Amino acid sequence: MDIKTLIFPAIVTICALLVYFGLGIGVAVARVKYKVMPPQITGNENFERVFRAHQNTLEQIVIFLPCLWLFSIFVSPNVGAILGSVWVVGRIAYAWGYYVEAGKRAAGNAIASLATLALMFGTLFNLVRGLFFAG
Repeated sequence: MDIKTLIFPAIVTICALLVYFGLGIGVAVARVKYKVMPPQITGNENFERVFRAHQNTLEQIVIFLPCLWLFSIFVSPNVGAILGSVWVVGRIAYAWGYYVEAGKRAAGNAIASLATLALMFGTLFNLVRGLFFAG
């Protein structure tokens, strides 16, 4: 595989990391705004939503990034980048919705989760197919 074919998944990786970094900055800003100083993580509902959006993104990025790269290597880097971009948009929508109201995070979470599942099962399907039908 030519390294140039992995440029788009690499860009998506950087975008995902930028979203995570930005959410971290949001937590720092919310700490000051809502007067929730470290090591506290509770005490103000508005802060807690910002904190959970960041924390949940950390929990999900650990699954997403390997899926993105495995899919990009074993299936298609361009389709992987598209699905990865959907994940990034979903995480932004998730955080934005969560900031407004906890119940409004569901759509963004569903979008990102479906993208992760497509990456995961697409890779698994292609690997198993290659294992049994390699010619």
